[in-house]
Amino acid sequence: MAKHLDLEEQEQLDQLKHFWAQYGNLITWVLIAVFGSLAAWNGWNYWQRNQATKASALYDEIDSAAQASDAERMERALAEMKSGFGSTTYATQAALLAAKTLHDTGKIDAARQALSWVVDASSDKAYQAVARLRLAGLDVESNALDQALKTLEAPVPKAFEPLVADRRGDVLMAQGKTEEAKAQYQAAWRGFSEQAEYRRLVEIKLAALGVDVSAAAVAAEDGK
Repeated sequence: MAKHLDLEEQEQLDQLKHFWAQYGNLITWVLIAVFGSLAAWNGWNYWQRNQATKASALYDEIDSAAQASDAERMERALAEMKSGFGSTTYATQAALLAAKTLHDTGKIDAARQALSWVVDASSDKAYQAVARLRLAGLDVESNALDQALKTLEAPVPKAFEPLVADRRGDVLMAQGKTEEAKAQYQAAWRGFSEQAEYRRLVEIKLAALGVDVSAAAVAAEDGK
């Protein structure tokens, strides 16, 4: 019986050797790939967490500089944020925050650069839309009205369309194009929900142009 078991074990060993000779390299490389992927995934998660922590700290620095109206300190921190963490949401939010503070402290060109960076570098369409609206506002302030309209040409998420129409109306009013401005304000008014606070501001603009929005609403309902 012992000899029989020895022969059987030898046969199993031979089969194992044959199997390993045929598939051993493949199994080894598969295992290396699996464990390598796990290591890479863990390393990536660690890197992401580390990046987020550093970006968050820089954002806090920019926020602190904004509250202190320290434009120079803010510009330094924003430059570091863009160079080291430009792909993060923190960088986009920081640039928008910095643009407002830079504008308030009279650094219009620096504010424009921060907003333009968001338009060019951010992958978030909503943040890009916000930056375009603010850029158009800067264009209006500098009387670059044609440039403002060009800034507002880019497609935006649907939720931002009423805001863009309203801003476009402001630009057209500044150009003296009253009827075109009125059409843009009406488009904005229709785009906002009835509960939107901003809709009331558009109503005031339309009323100043002699448009009765309540009558327009009734006419729209009758036309459905």
